[in-house]
Formats: sequence, structure tokens, C-alpha cells
Amino acid sequence: MRGDNAADIHVREDGPDDAPALVLIHGLAGSTHWWDALVPLLAGSHRVIRVDLLGHGRSAKPAGRGYEIPEHGRRVGAVLDRLGVGRAVLVGHSSGGYVATALAEQRGDLVTALALIDTGPRLDAFIAGGIAGRLGSAPVLGSLLWRLRSDSLMRRGLHSGFSRAGYEIPQQLVDDVLGMTHHGFTATSRAAERYVTQRAMPDRLRAIGAPLLVIFGEEDHRWRSASAADYRAVPGARVELLPGVGHSPMLEDPQRTAAILRTFIGTHM
Repeated sequence: MRGDNAADIHVREDGPDDAPALVLIHGLAGSTHWWDALVPLLAGSHRVIRVDLLGHGRSAKPAGRGYEIPEHGRRVGAVLDRLGVGRAVLVGHSSGGYVATALAEQRGDLVTALALIDTGPRLDAFIAGGIAGRLGSAPVLGSLLWRLRSDSLMRRGLHSGFSRAGYEIPQQLVDDVLGMTHHGFTATSRAAERYVTQRAMPDRLRAIGAPLLVIFGEEDHRWRSASAADYRAVPGARVELLPGVGHSPMLEDPQRTAAILRTFIGTHM
């Protein structure tokens, strides 16, 4: 794998430089590593580009502003410009789907198609609870919990992102959360809430008009999987529900996820 730091955003690339571009965008408290199991299944025929969003992974973690979803989207667009990418399919996991959608709203010329993986269509589809919610709650409580966070606490919190029995959460995913600042975590979380509250995802995607694939694990413990049906309101949208899979299909069942993505990408690249 090749690593590159573009300004304050960490970027990883795999696959042939002259192949069609596929951009993978992680969700809250994630990093490029959330795609590790999927990349080898796609990089043979695609230029796979991954980014660490601001505040995440190896990217900068400023204490001020800059965490709004449209700002994340603009940075991903700037990365693609620096890499000389003129057209790309965007794949976003969870709130990474909001970032992909924001970029498509800003740069329709750049986005060939969108694939959203377990991205909640509206805020009332969210399943409340869990350590992640408490960490992003009231400032005093959230800050206290953040100082008390530990490897074991973060590992327990991440379990809501998976459903497969016996799935061993990679240490790197735990380290991704431990490496964030409280400000980066809460600012991104609240920005995602604002983005989907201001306008529901199906409404945004109808206005964009790009080809759309939605993949949802039927056992998602963070977003009600039945809400995936909301995306059928987008003309031509393809919605795939995966039985036995939770919030993170690309980690829980990378083979099946990659097969669905390859079929969709092959039609729209």
C-alpha cells in the first residue's frame, strides 16, 4: 500500500493509477483501516482512494471549527483535485455517507455514482444508547467519560457496530477511537446530526440525481434497518439488505459487500 499526506488530510491509494477511481469514506471515529478487508477485493481493477477525515486517523485534529459535513466533503474534493481525479464513484459508511453526499451536492461533475453503507436516512431512524451516545452527550459528562475511556471501554462501545457472533474487533479500530480528541468526536457527531436534520437523505439524493446504491445490514444496532426502504423514494435507487450482518458489512462480510459494489460500479464507471 502507498501512503500520502495531502495537506492536513491523510490519504491512502491502492490499485492502478490509470484505473477508474473509487473513493472510500469512513464514518464517525473511523479511519482508512475500516476498509482494510474490502480494498484487496476492489483494488485489482480500480484506483481505490481512502481518506482519514479531519479529526480522524492520521489526519490533523484541530481544536477549532471545520467539522461540518459540507466542510468534510470539500476537503475530500480537494484531495481528489490534487490527485488529478476528474470522476469517481464515492462509497460512504455510516456518517461517511453524509460526507459523500455533501461532496456530490457541491461537485456533481466529479461524482459518477454514490454507494451508501448503513447510512441513516433520517435522524429518527437512529437507535439511541451506547457509549458513543454518552461520549457525545452533555459537555461535562462527555468530557469526563472521555478522560476515563480505556481500551476495554472503547471495545465494548464498538460492539454495536457489528452483529456477527464471535467477530473479533481489530485493535486498530479501538486505537482509532482512542486517538481522537473529544472535540473532534463531538464536533463531527453533532455536525452529522445537523446535516441529516436539515434535510433527510432521500430528499438530498433525489436532488442530486446520481445513481445510488444503498447497502444495509439487517442486524444493524445503530440505525433501524427497515429505514433503508426510505431510499427507494430516490428514482432508480438499488437497496440491498444483508441478512446476518450488522452496521459494518465491509468488515463483517467483505466478500458479499465487494460483490455488490463491483456490480454497481461496473454499471456506472
